[in-house]
Amino acid sequence: MRVHAFHRLYQQRLERSTKPFNARGCKVDRCQHCQVSVTYCICHYQPDIETDVAVMLLVSDNEVFKPSNTGRLILDTVKEGYAFQWSRTEPSKDMLDLLNDPRYQPIVVFPDEYVDDKQRLIQGEPQPFCQGKTPLLIFLDGSWREARRIFRKSPYLDSLPVLSIKPESLSQYMMRRSDNEQHLATAEVACLVLKEMRQDVAALTLANWFDAFKESYLLSKSRGKVDPQRPALKRFIEQQQNEKSV
Repeated sequence: MRVHAFHRLYQQRLERSTKPFNARGCKVDRCQHCQVSVTYCICHYQPDIETDVAVMLLVSDNEVFKPSNTGRLILDTVKEGYAFQWSRTEPSKDMLDLLNDPRYQPIVVFPDEYVDDKQRLIQGEPQPFCQGKTPLLIFLDGSWREARRIFRKSPYLDSLPVLSIKPESLSQYMMRRSDNEQHLATAEVACLVLKEMRQDVAALTLANWFDAFKESYLLSKSRGKVDPQRPALKRFIEQQQNEKSV
């Protein structure tokens, strides 16, 4: 299993915590990497593909501890991934350096309805917009209320272009719900963005990995309601095997 930036952020926050984070389901004995019950741990099946993009997660205060978080699944899939704890007053120097690195074209992923300056919105194909630089896709990882706050209270994001995705279907994420049914889980948004960036293999891999995670997560809390044969995980494994044989 590849340990990535989200895992390291989790460990850093764990070491600094003065009290346990008692979210729903806290009594489940979870793998600290995939956050699924150790009985159904999926770390062994973590994706192993290559992409032409980089990803940065800006994670809200408690999101890193939530076992239902899906941002980690993006970094499971995209190998060049970064994760930073969001701070309104003390942004990470490493994060700021990354945003200013000339090798990358940072792009904030966020709905256009919250973008006041419409000139920031990328029109047409996003790939040519990057002009040969590696796209650095920035996902604001938290509840929708938290994500809006990050978007509005982060001056270092104000000048960056924004890629807005129009979902064609409602969220399929059963563990957490937004007040707005058009709001997707972070991993669902990333699937659409990767497809928009012409990273078709990565988009399909993440979609199947997301399904495998949901299935394995729910097995620890919904006995009798989820197929114990784990068909979603089997589909993911089959897709990975097919990709390697191409």
